[in-house]
Amino acid sequence: MTRNSLLAAVAACALGLSVPALAATYDEGASDTEIKIGNTNPYSGPASAYGSIGKSIAACMKKVNAEGGINGRQINFISLDDGYSPPKTVEQTRKLVESEGVLAVVQGLGTPTNSAVHKYFNKKEVPQLFVSTGATKWGDPKNYPWTMGWQPNYQTEGQIYANYLLQNKPDAKVAILYQNDDYGKDYVKGMKDGLGAKAEEMIVAEETYEVTDPTIDSQMVNLKNSGADTFYNVTTPKFAAQAIRKIADLGWQPLHLLNSVSNSVGSVLKPAGFDKSVGVISALYLKDPTDPAWANDPDYLEWLDWMNTYFPDGDKTDAFTAYGYAVCNTIIEVIKNMGDDITRANLMKQAASLKDLQVPMLLPGITINTGPDDFYPIEQMQLVKFDGSEWVRFGPVLSGTRAGGGGS
Repeated sequence: MTRNSLLAAVAACALGLSVPALAATYDEGASDTEIKIGNTNPYSGPASAYGSIGKSIAACMKKVNAEGGINGRQINFISLDDGYSPPKTVEQTRKLVESEGVLAVVQGLGTPTNSAVHKYFNKKEVPQLFVSTGATKWGDPKNYPWTMGWQPNYQTEGQIYANYLLQNKPDAKVAILYQNDDYGKDYVKGMKDGLGAKAEEMIVAEETYEVTDPTIDSQMVNLKNSGADTFYNVTTPKFAAQAIRKIADLGWQPLHLLNSVSNSVGSVLKPAGFDKSVGVISALYLKDPTDPAWANDPDYLEWLDWMNTYFPDGDKTDAFTAYGYAVCNTIIEVIKNMGDDITRANLMKQAASLKDLQVPMLLPGITINTGPDDFYPIEQMQLVKFDGSEWVRFGPVLSGTRAGGGGS
């Protein structure tokens, strides 16, 4: 609208005359009827357990579209398989942006995969929104204003485990297994930062693995032989299950701290063996769908109804389906708040304007908050221990000291 037409509209309002609505504003990937949203997910390869996240978001968008869309627009959710392979992620991301013409890419999964396209998104000024990894690098609006994380960052979670050890097992001898990339290194940095001056004394062994490795058996033998009585397990689902089984095979009985990205009962603990998983400690920020405490909870009942209606083939014991539903509802809120200004800049503006947002399946006391200088939406977690059938929450909702720097 020009300055003259705006003045005319103001004058018309003063005279009580009707004024035509301002026209909607669109970037590529949006129109009066549709918003195209892209996604990359490992539906194949070593991290395929995470594929249920992409399937959950797709099922959530089916629900949105069946109910009339968002502000009258249908969501065209295009999710492509990248196999957790950075070169494939580059290829699929270019396809989404340059061929499909999506407005944004949301919930791309994986630290190494997202790292491969981090600069691409920011050079193209295309939102890389609610990245499905807790690396701290996703919260750097000054240098990467088109990228934002969603889940608690890995350094914060590592600090939470460190604080637990300092309070409950200050003489622990810690052995660490971690994936040899930013994801693994971020978790280890959080642990070391949390232990502070005691880190060098308490950490007695570290082993790494590559995502292409078939097993981590030799690393587990080395860690057991270090004399450690505490195991910090920084692995993705396939290797987390292997580690749990190997600990039992070796007759090792350490205190077991398992990173949250692999604490799904259905995808990790069940294949590893519930009996072998007893006593494992992790951290949650979402309601575990296997926890009977939520049986009559409105969030859980809403999630269950959605699963039965829109994702009947999904695994109801898989925490990744709860994750997918929660993050999808965050995306919905941001798009809703865009109104008729469906531009990439407004998408990032609205994503950075969330205040005390509660979405289904977040634990009580945990809300989503962002700002122009705060690209870390969720910053709280609660410790849990597996009792052989479910995670049992204990202690208060916790926060680590936010860290900066680089890190499934």
